[in-house]
Amino acid sequence: MSTMANKSRNPYEQKRAEAARKAKSQRYVRLAAVAVAVVAVIVVAVVILKSIGGKTDPGYGFAPGEKPRVTISFEGFGDVLVELEPDVAPITVANFLKLAGDGFYDGLTIHRVAPGFVIQGGDPSGDGSGGSGETIKGEFSSNGVANDIEHVRGVISMARVGGDNDSATSQFFITLGDARGSLDGSYAGFGHVIDGMDVIDAIAAVPLVDPANTQGSAPVTPVVIRQIAVNG
Repeated sequence: MSTMANKSRNPYEQKRAEAARKAKSQRYVRLAAVAVAVVAVIVVAVVILKSIGGKTDPGYGFAPGEKPRVTISFEGFGDVLVELEPDVAPITVANFLKLAGDGFYDGLTIHRVAPGFVIQGGDPSGDGSGGSGETIKGEFSSNGVANDIEHVRGVISMARVGGDNDSATSQFFITLGDARGSLDGSYAGFGHVIDGMDVIDAIAAVPLVDPANTQGSAPVTPVVIRQIAVNG
């Protein structure tokens, strides 16, 4: 009796308890709202980053002025050191580094040698018809992308299907001489050989299956890319 009477005689205490419950509930609501807002910001940030970087950065981020290097090792010929230019061709560089880092190029061949012009490789089919299964945007002027890398001797550039500007996938070529007149503006140069051009010249001098073909031919003896290593 006395306890129940005490409760009924403390309306102010009941009001205070109710107010405390309401305040606690409001705090939970505010915390939930903050949590939702944080999640929303994270989601928006991810979407923005993907929309900005999804095409230019499949796995690699580049600082301004950064020039990644790779070592292309050829079985029986030696190593070639290549410096890449992501400031000029970020999509192409990122794609190349991703494939190299995944070991995609290991064991593939140089399937085309055009003396005085280019050597070309990076095709898992070994005949110039294949690729990685994914294509990238062509980063060159006739495709609406500024690219000031000129195709002089020792430039690495992406091969593509003629007539399709966005068909580059994994095949690349290295120029043997000045090819600016035929390649600039239509192919995505993305780096330069900085050491080992003698190795490239040795590959360019191997006997060819069809030496009379002015477009180039496969070597009689396969020239194998042992590895393309991304230098730390």
